[in-house]
Amino acid sequence: MELLRRRAYARAGLMGNPSDGYHGKTLSVIVRNFRAEVVLYEWEDVEIVLTQEDRVRFPSVRELVRDVDLHGYYGGIRLVKATIKKFVEYCRGRHALHDRNFSIRYATNIPRQVGLAGSSAISVATTRALMEFYQVAIPLDVQPSFVLSVERDELGIAAGLQDRVVQVYGGLVYMDFSRTAMVEKHGLWCGRYEPLDPTLLPPLYLAYSEEAGEPTEVFHNNLRARYDAGEPAVVEAMREFAGLAQQAREALVQRQTDRLAALIDRNFDLRCSICRLPRAHLEMIEVARRVGASAKFAGSGGAIIGVYRDDAMFHDLTQALGDIGCRVIRPDIA
Repeated sequence: MELLRRRAYARAGLMGNPSDGYHGKTLSVIVRNFRAEVVLYEWEDVEIVLTQEDRVRFPSVRELVRDVDLHGYYGGIRLVKATIKKFVEYCRGRHALHDRNFSIRYATNIPRQVGLAGSSAISVATTRALMEFYQVAIPLDVQPSFVLSVERDELGIAAGLQDRVVQVYGGLVYMDFSRTAMVEKHGLWCGRYEPLDPTLLPPLYLAYSEEAGEPTEVFHNNLRARYDAGEPAVVEAMREFAGLAQQAREALVQRQTDRLAALIDRNFDLRCSICRLPRAHLEMIEVARRVGASAKFAGSGGAIIGVYRDDAMFHDLTQALGDIGCRVIRPDIA
């Protein structure tokens, strides 16, 4: 029996987010410390196996409530199912699919609802497994747009391309989603993506608190409505976010660590100017900055990323952020 095992990793937005959904520019890194894994093998029927993330049986009502608080009302099964549906639709008229069936299951250790792109990782890993099983090659620059269509069009998840791009490409990626950069391929809109050498990065830390997490839709749905209404502060902020990403790319290439750290701080301060943020999320930023590190959200909230100076500062970050219930790691990006 052929058993396919495919992975996709968490990601952290280093600069420019959340402008990826607003014709902006971003820099993102992969976080290989956490992953989603999909296992697929030939089977008599098409079977999607329930996992721990999709429990329907609980030892008590309190445990049910805790599960809903952590995972919402839907686990990853909907992502797997929607990815299969969109994959078949994508192949229709392009690729002839064989008639063999399969069983598929997923597992993930990506912290939930803290802005580390756990949902898209499941879809990316599922796409990789399906491409291998059916021997179909979706072009690399089209894959992120395909995954976004799964989440946005099938499931109504408000999101941009950033997460899917870096999860497909890996490492460190600079992305341009400006109107002049976007091109249509295979019926999907794709940006301009530039992988960069991860050794350009200064020491980065990532901190997260699952207690402070919230679904990404809470943040993005409100921001989208305000942008679409033409709210001047939001529209102008998206332009500045894009400019910050471009400046951060220059700072990396020129190895200007202090400049990069200042840009990271500005990215967060700009976000504060247009969004009312939860107190627990703000506290994470404040604590990290008091230690001397730069800090911004890694995604929609619940995790932060920034530059630290040396091992002594990393130790101080670990202690200070640990005191407010955060875990601090060095992201594995290679």
